[in-house]
Amino acid sequence: MGHADAFAAALTASGLRHFTRVDHRTATGSTNEDAQHLLGEPSASGLVIVADEQTAGKGRRGRRWVAPPRSGLLFTAILPLPLAAADAWAVPFWTGLCVATALRQWKIQASLQWPNDLLVDGRKICGILCVSRIVGEQASVGCGVGLNVHRPETRPDIDEIVPPPIFVDDVTVAGDDARAELLVLILREFESQLASLHEPQAIAREWEDAAGLPGARYRLRFDDESTLEGEAQRLSSTGALIVRADGKEHTIDLAAEVRALR
Repeated sequence: MGHADAFAAALTASGLRHFTRVDHRTATGSTNEDAQHLLGEPSASGLVIVADEQTAGKGRRGRRWVAPPRSGLLFTAILPLPLAAADAWAVPFWTGLCVATALRQWKIQASLQWPNDLLVDGRKICGILCVSRIVGEQASVGCGVGLNVHRPETRPDIDEIVPPPIFVDDVTVAGDDARAELLVLILREFESQLASLHEPQAIAREWEDAAGLPGARYRLRFDDESTLEGEAQRLSSTGALIVRADGKEHTIDLAAEVRALR
C-alpha cells in the first residue's frame, strides 16, 4: 500500500465524523502554507493536509523545521468550524494537549513546554504551529503538527541539533503505518475535544497542569541574545508565560522573540 493509500485507508476506517478527508502530498513547501490559502472556504472545513516531506517547513518565528522524507508525521488539520477570533490564541495549547493524550496511547509520556513543543526526556519529539485567517470576529484555524516518528539512519543536519531530537521509534516500536495510525489517534482527540475550544481559560488551566506549572524551570533566550531563567508560574489570560525571576514576575508574550532552552 502506498503512503497516500495508507493515510486514506486509515481515515476511512477510523470512524471520524469531522476530519474525514485527507490530502496527501509526497512533498510540499509547508502544509501550513497550503492550509493558509484554504482557510475560510467552506469546502476546506475538516480537511487534513499531510506531507511526506516539507521543503520549506517552519517552526515558530520562521525557524527551519528539519524532517527527512517520511521520517515525521507532518500535517495541518483545518478545524471544522470557525472560532471567536479572541480565543484563537488557545488553539496551540489545545493541540498540544491532544497530541500528548494520543501519544500516551502508545505508552509515550511527553511533557509540554511553552509555547508549542512536546518533549520526551528533555528532547523534542513534536512541534506545533497553528495558522489562522481572521474575518471580523471569527477565525478559521489550521492546526499544524510536526511529530518525529522514524529516526533516519544518517542525517548530519539532525545530528547537529542540540539537544538532539527524539523519535517515536526511539521509544517504542513504530511500524510502516505508524504515521497513519498516529494521525488517526490525534484526530480522534481533536474530535473529542472540539467543544472545549470555546473555553480558552479552561484549556489554559489544563495545559498548566499538564506542563507542571507552577514550578517548572525555564531558561529563555531572546533574539537579542539576552536570557532569563526562572520558575514558571502560570499562563496569562492570552497565553503569555508568567515567570518569576530575580524576585519579580516577568510576562513573556506569545509574540515575543524568544525560545525556551532545554
